[in-house]
Amino acid sequence: MSTSPAKPVLVTDATAVVRPSREQALEAVRTLIAWAGDNPQRPGLIDTPKRVVDAYAEWFDGYDADAGKELSRTFEDVTGYDDMVILRDIEIESHCEHHMAPFLGKAYVAYLPGEKVVGISKLARVVEIFARRLQNQETLTNDIIEAIESHLQPRGVAVLLDAAHQCMTTRGVHHRHVTTITTRFTGAFKTDPALADRFLKLARG
Repeated sequence: MSTSPAKPVLVTDATAVVRPSREQALEAVRTLIAWAGDNPQRPGLIDTPKRVVDAYAEWFDGYDADAGKELSRTFEDVTGYDDMVILRDIEIESHCEHHMAPFLGKAYVAYLPGEKVVGISKLARVVEIFARRLQNQETLTNDIIEAIESHLQPRGVAVLLDAAHQCMTTRGVHHRHVTTITTRFTGAFKTDPALADRFLKLARG
């Protein structure tokens, strides 16, 4: 994923790992091609390892990003606004940690500002950062909500994710029209069912 020498990198559970060199990553892709039964040196595949490694660098660039930094620039003047701020239809492009297969869908994120508000693009960026890591949907839901809780100290946060998992649609049970929905609520969204219900109605349109 990088042209620089191997170096430690922090993953989501804060355990240090050594990132292999780019050449080691290329060789790993060649090994998988050969394991699948094809010749990594044939013309149609000779450049595939480079393309795969470049794609991984893009798909998993969330490991090199900091959600806290995105949420660090806040504003205090909201001219008395005290209702929810909600973003709908944020694209999710992630990969499941069990099969490294994509799962694709939408995120719906809302928070009730306390003393801080943040630019709305930063909320979408937080979703993107955590999605661009090996994930399961439940953890992704938690990662998004905990980052917002930690850095904005809002009166409540609500998150809904709706995604189709290719590990289920293209292998295993092969159910192509099933999506998975996960939700989590904190603060006022958790204690006030009417508020949570209003979020869900607004999120789903």
